Amino acid sequence: MTEGRALADGLETLDSLNVAVLTDDVSDNYVSKTPFAVSEFSNVVLGGASVISGEALLCANLGFGLRLVSNVGGKRHTLLFDTGPEGAIFIRNCRALGIRLGEVEAIAVTHGHWDHMAALPVTIDRIIAQGGRVTVHVNPGMFNERAVRLGGGKIVPVANVPLPPELDRHGATVVNSPDERLLLDGHFYYSGEIPRVTSFEKGRDDHFCRKNPQAPWEPDPLLLDERLLVAKVRGLGLIVFSTCSHSGIVNVCTHVRALFPGTPIHTVMGGLHLGGVMERNIPETVDGLRPFNIGHIITGHCTGWRALHALANAFGEAVSQSAVGTTYTFSEDRLRS
Repeated sequence: MTEGRALADGLETLDSLNVAVLTDDVSDNYVSKTPFAVSEFSNVVLGGASVISGEALLCANLGFGLRLVSNVGGKRHTLLFDTGPEGAIFIRNCRALGIRLGEVEAIAVTHGHWDHMAALPVTIDRIIAQGGRVTVHVNPGMFNERAVRLGGGKIVPVANVPLPPELDRHGATVVNSPDERLLLDGHFYYSGEIPRVTSFEKGRDDHFCRKNPQAPWEPDPLLLDERLLVAKVRGLGLIVFSTCSHSGIVNVCTHVRALFPGTPIHTVMGGLHLGGVMERNIPETVDGLRPFNIGHIITGHCTGWRALHALANAFGEAVSQSAVGTTYTFSEDRLRS
């Protein structure tokens, strides 16, 4: 942890961070927003739509993907945090928001599941076509074949994710390392393996993996390839992004607290994977989050409605739901206005 602390100490303090939700399970213009959010209707008009219509809006689909734009001292960087499951919809959603993908400099991938990175090749193609250059950050554990066990007990493969050589052929520079790293002049901290320390966040026993098509399926409950992302905004504190939280969101926050002691967690944003068989973890998750005094919890993707309700009951207006097309601006000035 000493080495991790040293790297984390190099994280820049941003003047502002803008986040656009490009992929999420939910489309909902009427969901309650935080004071620093703007809903999809307004954003598609800003993106060029002259009429609100089905064709002008974004499509929700299984997965999670964000565009993050950081700024400090006038220096701006653009990062994608995951993409989503299907290239054409991801491109449509970016177009609806008026997002020019050629400005994207890096893509940080959270873990090797198709609903988070299957859209990568098409996204890279668009970045290159618009004159951009992009680095994709992954780790070797992301590229096992994977499967899920359905309710009847049958193990069913899920789509393989694009491998580093494929991403390279599409024109990306691929950084494939298990190690933590700072991205884009230290504007973002991208973690290494997240320690599993809580007594109850033990993963999903319905997840399996194998090294190759001839190998047997093996249990893969912990998904140790999962990574988190952190930004630090002046006057606010840490913005923590965890798109699936297979490690458990309390483990995520515990790791962040160890890396950045004394810096408050202003926002946790992403999927918490507390639906279905993981609903058993909801009470302990709620209790486990209390000591962190998180200012805002923005839930999306795989959180599940029972967990969203439980969090809202426990933490009130600190909790809100993510939806495609929503943008968030984190800055000291915005929060004061």
